[in-house]
Formats: sequence, structure tokens, C-alpha cells
Amino acid sequence: MDVRQIGLIAVVVSALVSQFCAAQDLSVAAAADLQFAMQDIAGRYQKQTGKMVKPTYGSSGNFFQQIQNGAPFDAFFSANLDYAQKLEAAGLTVPGSYFQYARGKIVIWVPNGSKLDLSSGMKALLDPSVKKIAVANPQHAPYGKAAVAALQKENLYDKVKDKLVLGENIAETASFVVSGAADVGIVALSLALSPNMEDKGRYFETPSGDYPPIAQACVILKSSKNQEAAQQFVEFVKTPAIGDVLKSYGFEVDISAGK
Repeated sequence: MDVRQIGLIAVVVSALVSQFCAAQDLSVAAAADLQFAMQDIAGRYQKQTGKMVKPTYGSSGNFFQQIQNGAPFDAFFSANLDYAQKLEAAGLTVPGSYFQYARGKIVIWVPNGSKLDLSSGMKALLDPSVKKIAVANPQHAPYGKAAVAALQKENLYDKVKDKLVLGENIAETASFVVSGAADVGIVALSLALSPNMEDKGRYFETPSGDYPPIAQACVILKSSKNQEAAQQFVEFVKTPAIGDVLKSYGFEVDISAGK
């Protein structure tokens, strides 16, 4: 066997190993409110098991459409129950994998430089200085639906609807306010508490009675080639330690919900 043949074999073996390792990495579609919490969770999981989790963040409604069209994810962490339940009803999930992992909350958030008084809650949005209000697109983002519901509950929606700037998902919505593209935003508490935002602004937590519960669920997809590994990750998410991580980002957690 000459040097060229040995080199070719080495290249082929390296490619096969890389392909095998990539196949073992979990591809997770995660709602944008999980952006920082999931990074924390995935890091802990890798440290404990040596296995990689690769999250992709976006709006739950968009992921729902993509998964229906065959997007190659192993698991889906939705920001509401509806999309996960619809996938389950359509037979696209592993039976018994459905798990309610948390409930989200919305807050009104402004940058540190803002003079807006948030003590009046949603009514602060009527201040003449507010020209643009960032919310997630209610057509496909659960946090956007919650924001609209809260505005309607306070009889404010018709008064501010022309000022709304729609983010594709809740992370983009938050970025509009952080960057100054909007004066104020109705965002996820989990993002307001994240390292990216906690020192850059202040928030007022919207009363939970003003909007339907943002109950969130995950499922393992039947099309996944890593179902066993995905199940191990979901079981990891169910542990009290990860429940505490989610709580630290402002989520409400009931570990018994999926058992």
C-alpha cells in the first residue's frame, strides 16, 4: 500500500467519523424565548454526558410549518402547547414524548436611558414619547399573541396598534428595543433576565391574568434518527436541576406536569 492509498483511507475514515459524530449531535428547534436558557441547559448536558445539543431558535409557528414540511429536527421546544399538540395529533411525534416544560411571562421592557415611567404598567405605552412598540408577530409567535391579548385586556390595543413594530420572533422583538429601533417592547421575561439584557434596561411584569397562560411543551419528532438520544435529553430537561435553571430565567416550572 503506497502513501497515496494510506492518505485516501485516512481521509475516508476521518469523513466517516465526522459524519457519525454529526449524526449524534441533537438538532433542537427551540422557541426564541429559550435562547439563553437553552444555551445554559445544553452546556450542562454536554458537560454531564459529552453529547452535543445544537439548538436553532425562532418562532414556534414557523417551526411548526417547517416540521410539517420535513425539517430535520430531532426535538421541538414550542412556546405554546398548541403547536406541539398538533404535531402529536398528526402522528409526527414519538408517542409519549410530549412534555410541558414551563410557562412563560411577558414584561414591558425599556433601555436604561428611557425616561418612561413603567409603574403604570401597560398604560405607560400611551405616553406621547412612545413612537414605536416592539411586539412579536402574533400570527405565529405565542408571545405576540400574549402581548395583543394583554393590550386588549387593558383596552389599549386600538390606541397603540399603529405604533406596533413586529418582530419575527420574541428574540428579534427584544433586539429592536435594545438597538433603539423601538422605544419600548413587550418581551419575554426570560430574555429580560438574560445576560444580554439584564443590565441594559428595566422592566415591568405584566399581570398574568391579562393574557392566556404561555404554557410550553416539547416533543420528539418521529422523523428523528436520534430518538434515543433525544429522549435522554428530554429526561435531562425534566430533572429538578434543570427546572431550577428555567426558573432562574423567569419561567414557571412544574416538573410533575409531564409525568
